[in-house]
Amino acid sequence: MTFRPTIGLEVHAELKTKTKMFCDSRNDPEETRPNVNVCPVCLAHPGTLPVMNKEAVRHVLRVGRALRGTLADYSEFDRKSYFYPDIPKGYQISQYEYPLVAGGELSGVAVTRVHLEEDTARSSHAGGKSLVDFNRAGVPLMELVTEPVIHDAATAGKFARELQLLLRTLGASDANLEKGEMRIEANISVSADPAKLGTKVEVKNLNSFRSVERAIEFEVARQAKLIESGGKVEQETRGWDESKQETFRQRVKEGSADYRYFPEPDLPKLKRSLYPEFSDAALDATLPELPDARRARYAALGVPAEAVEYLAALPERSSFFDRVLGVLAQDPEAAKRAANYIVSDLAGWYAQHGGEPYANIAPESFAELIRMTMEGKLSSRGAKDVLAHLAEHGGSAADVAKREGLLQVSDTGALEAVVGEVIKANDAAVVEYRSGKDAALQYLLGQAMKASKGAGNPQVLRKLLVKELGRK
Repeated sequence: MTFRPTIGLEVHAELKTKTKMFCDSRNDPEETRPNVNVCPVCLAHPGTLPVMNKEAVRHVLRVGRALRGTLADYSEFDRKSYFYPDIPKGYQISQYEYPLVAGGELSGVAVTRVHLEEDTARSSHAGGKSLVDFNRAGVPLMELVTEPVIHDAATAGKFARELQLLLRTLGASDANLEKGEMRIEANISVSADPAKLGTKVEVKNLNSFRSVERAIEFEVARQAKLIESGGKVEQETRGWDESKQETFRQRVKEGSADYRYFPEPDLPKLKRSLYPEFSDAALDATLPELPDARRARYAALGVPAEAVEYLAALPERSSFFDRVLGVLAQDPEAAKRAANYIVSDLAGWYAQHGGEPYANIAPESFAELIRMTMEGKLSSRGAKDVLAHLAEHGGSAADVAKREGLLQVSDTGALEAVVGEVIKANDAAVVEYRSGKDAALQYLLGQAMKASKGAGNPQVLRKLLVKELGRK
């Protein structure tokens, strides 16, 4: 049988705010001491009342504008009731009927809604005991739900990566999956009838983009095999076991009625038109250049497609490249050369040596290096050496090249001696070249570059070699 998978994603992202969603406790994801950033409100002491975090609302509205969704004028919060140790109130303040954002699209995937809620506490289990840390309880949490329009794991992974990039570009969330700041759940079904949806299974515990893709692939195969063998897929929640690379059953999936949603009586209704700073125009004025626009700008400069994707993948990476472009006056040829050095040499250096990317390299110095290579003052080999020094120690590209003797030599008199020595030391290659084997010239040129310690201008060296070899 042939089955058509259908996938929808639910993504939670912790928002970057100074305080929590409904109280003034600090929102500090780096805090390691348990139960430090807490107060009577986020611990649900009797008689306490929530107060809405305006910055969290603004973050979600800006995300909505970036997604080209429809921002609600009227919105309200609801109580989502369930009992678990990580929810001290016995309910979570969320949004149900009236989310802040409806619709939108990202990476070709339609978005159903984006709403705001509070995060839960963090539970841990060890030695037969369960412990709860309430530092995370009440942290502003954005939830985004896609339409069930994804039909393969690769598309799901691409969407999740693009959403992470968007949130980081907007400054709404750091969205680190390994820290739990972004959490992805996949709703997966398969059907032999393309016109009908199968029974939905929700998979949780997906803490990397690769896990999202592998969990979807596994679950699609599991459901298809179950149906083919005469079984029936149950609506349930399953976890993802990273070590076994398979899903496992957690519990029967709840429906919305199980949560007994009703409007939160302790929070006022939110009418967006009462806040000038929440108007479409005011929000748009705060948006930075979005990833798709940035990619288009880089492509227009002639930067290769793979380099475009690499440069646009991280805000700090694109920021560095943009500052370099500013120094280089947006010159297309310089832009392509700069992109190449960032994507190949600089990325390779950081991969090998580590360190904080771009911490030591001033954009002005990097642009200086690019100009030197374009003007023939620095060879490709010399540029790599200078770049490695800049990545580790910083400084001026010109000063480093001069101090290390890497400035390219174009003086004919100085290079004639190098060419003479190379010809004397490589009789076999000389004979091959004179017998018509052009590849021998490239070998001799390499030897000349080596003899000049990479400082010789290759164009000048080639001309001198041809001239000297042609005399005999």
